[in-house]
Amino acid sequence: MADVTEPSLPAHSVPTPAVRTTGESRPNPMARVVVMGPSGSGKSVVGLALAERLGLPFVDADDLHPAANVAKMVAGIPLDDEDRMPWLDVVATTLHDAPGGAVMACSALARRYRERIRAGAPGVVFVELRVPREELARRMGTREHFMPSSLLASQLRTLEHLEPDEPGVVVAGDPPLADVVDAALAALERYQSLR
Repeated sequence: MADVTEPSLPAHSVPTPAVRTTGESRPNPMARVVVMGPSGSGKSVVGLALAERLGLPFVDADDLHPAANVAKMVAGIPLDDEDRMPWLDVVATTLHDAPGGAVMACSALARRYRERIRAGAPGVVFVELRVPREELARRMGTREHFMPSSLLASQLRTLEHLEPDEPGVVVAGDPPLADVVDAALAALERYQSLR
């Protein structure tokens, strides 16, 4: 793709308050949305923009990690299921308890992780951001985040793309931010109309 710019990715640090209200909350058939993908895919920036467009609060699941998980990642040690499952339970509870719904940025790399979220927050719809590996690596090398670029290979080994029988949509995450959000909204509307 020529002349394509990626969304600018926000810097992250140690967990901060998790919920940011982005607009007036209103009833919405897409009330619980998880923007998913590996580190560097643009989950946070796309999720925040999508939340603004939907009038829902935004939550970054990175802010919900316990300190032990963050310390492990900072040290370049990949998380395992023992680390992830309690965190995914907090993600699900946060979505479930959000009055009127929310948009969550969460890696949700494997199907079993998405199923864990769905078990605690029925009705969740996923938006998978697909970004080429080279672009993920470039983005991770140019931002400040507790997840070092050395963990990208581990994330990609864990990644199981959204399957057709899972609730959600897939969009390219490497066009400009406004285009990614427009594509996500259009795909979500098509998905909802088929249900």
